[in-house]
Amino acid sequence: MEKPLAGKIALVAGATRGAGRGIAVQLGAAGATVYATGRSTGSRRSEMNRPETIEETAALVDEAGGRGIAIGVDHLAADQVRELVERIDAEQGALHVLVNDIYGAPIEWGKTVWESTLDVGLRTLRLAVDTHAITSHFALPLMIRNPGALVVEVNDGTAGYNSENYRVSFFYDLAKTAVNRMAFALGHELEPHGGTAVAVTPGWLRSEAMLDAYRVTEENWRDATKVQPHFAISESPAFVGRAVAALAGDAEVARWNGKSVSSGELAKEYGFTDLDGSRPDCWRYLVEVQDPGLPADVTGYR
Repeated sequence: MEKPLAGKIALVAGATRGAGRGIAVQLGAAGATVYATGRSTGSRRSEMNRPETIEETAALVDEAGGRGIAIGVDHLAADQVRELVERIDAEQGALHVLVNDIYGAPIEWGKTVWESTLDVGLRTLRLAVDTHAITSHFALPLMIRNPGALVVEVNDGTAGYNSENYRVSFFYDLAKTAVNRMAFALGHELEPHGGTAVAVTPGWLRSEAMLDAYRVTEENWRDATKVQPHFAISESPAFVGRAVAALAGDAEVARWNGKSVSSGELAKEYGFTDLDGSRPDCWRYLVEVQDPGLPADVTGYR
């Protein structure tokens, strides 16, 4: 099988579950060596208290055909991130792809800034913004040694959608706007060094937590549409993983520099599909069907 990313080194920061795990596995399927980091390890859980671990992610990378290396890291701890990058440099001598997918914070839905629990809101900002900045601060000096560096900021919502729609709560809205802007700023700073930064958002993600919430599995996820018909537009974590792998393998990836795109948009450009062979275009569906209050109908959207 073709391995377009053979010899490439990737760091997926926040690879424990969801989009991060999907991205790590698909980079591995394309042949990359993937450092999978996060706070949830075989011996310690994060505050999310989920069972998934980075060791499991690394094993899935191996199974997919790449090489997975699990390292427990709290990306709010500057010393831990510095040591992580120093280890990658010592072991590989290069870093080609950085995926900032760190989050793992509780969400207070529909809360104004004055209704929010301040500690929870500020924790959201720290986990969604500070972690990305800290990781980029230490990783980019290694990445820009060679042209072609790619930084992917994983987000919820494109810049266009988030600029026009209130997202969940004050703190969540602020965090998700900031992540898109980070890709824009990093693109400006990387361009002179031959690097690229892009914000990528999955659609309605069938993460482990989302499947649990609807009491379904990846095999029978369509049963959840009986409860929430619009869940028909949802996508597996592999879909956004294939989006990032496509970007990493594109010799002309600089055309995306500083932009914000969705997995559905990238599927149209690169021709990849989700696990079921479809191409869900969730953000267009949200604008044209779900947000206007129309009945669920994914015809023409996947």
